Amino acid sequence: MNEEIEVEENDDLFEHHRIVADAKQALLRIDKFLMDRLPNVTRNKIQDGIKDGFVKVNEMLVKPNYKVRPNDVITVSLPEPPRETELLPENIPLTIAYEDDDLLIVNKEAGMVVHPAYNNWTGTLVNALTYHFQNLPEMEGNEGRPGLVHRIDKDTSGLLVIAKTKKSITSLAKQFFDHSIERTYYALVWGEPEEDQGTIDVNLGRSEKDRRITVAIEDGSRGRRAITHYKVLKRLRYVSLIQCNLETGRTHQIRAHMKYAGHTLFNDATYGGNKVLKGTQFSKYKSFVENCFRLMPRQALHAKSLGFIHPISGEKMYFDSELPPDFTEVLEKWEHYVQFT
Repeated sequence: MNEEIEVEENDDLFEHHRIVADAKQALLRIDKFLMDRLPNVTRNKIQDGIKDGFVKVNEMLVKPNYKVRPNDVITVSLPEPPRETELLPENIPLTIAYEDDDLLIVNKEAGMVVHPAYNNWTGTLVNALTYHFQNLPEMEGNEGRPGLVHRIDKDTSGLLVIAKTKKSITSLAKQFFDHSIERTYYALVWGEPEEDQGTIDVNLGRSEKDRRITVAIEDGSRGRRAITHYKVLKRLRYVSLIQCNLETGRTHQIRAHMKYAGHTLFNDATYGGNKVLKGTQFSKYKSFVENCFRLMPRQALHAKSLGFIHPISGEKMYFDSELPPDFTEVLEKWEHYVQFT
């Protein structure tokens, strides 16, 4: 049975495609219908877009098993408007932790967007990669993002693996799909988790009120399964340093999961971590926290390590990185504060 879900209009979305089904259109699942009409887009990507609320039929959200009928009007909308400019190579310095003929490991600074998108068509990691490396491969359905097999948020620092050959991008993409890539993040969060370690296994999906935010969906009615394993490394009374290992790789996964768990990332403005969430009301304490915010004007999240199988040699590869200076300085300030107060 076809199911439709009525939703309010979302002004944050921009229409990219409008397709009117033929008057003699035979009943056909919408994901298969769109595969025939959207070049270079995979069925998985189409299904994800349907689940995330980017596809409407006759102004109604539908499920992936909806069957297109004659004269249906199908629209595909995304959070950013259609791009009108070509990808521009830019001479932006990169911090390369490792490189061989098949791949490289980049240590991205906080503040750099990974790939061009709305409001960030230039100055991205992809613009830099296009300048420094020629003929980087692209994954099917991910055109315009050469070399990329994963990404991290603009204000998250840390390690990314970049593919330099078609064989590498295929192998690495499969390892990400199979969840066999080891990814470790360090995060400073508000509060102290009750348990020293645990697992958060809760669906994540885009907020229906604000598409820029990812939210936990406890009943599993929508969104996609997301699994984060965490371990407390240091308890600092009002904040904690934790290690997170991703089993899945959803948008804002750690940020959304930790907010759901009651431990929002320190200074994560998008998820409400840029105000005092734990601690006293004394002005001296508030002043201390605000000083930390100024020292680290971003969410306290760093992609610390990556582990995977080399696409060509089959060798187990592992890369680790130091916490960046802003993270280290804020952490040291918290250690000093709880020791002497």
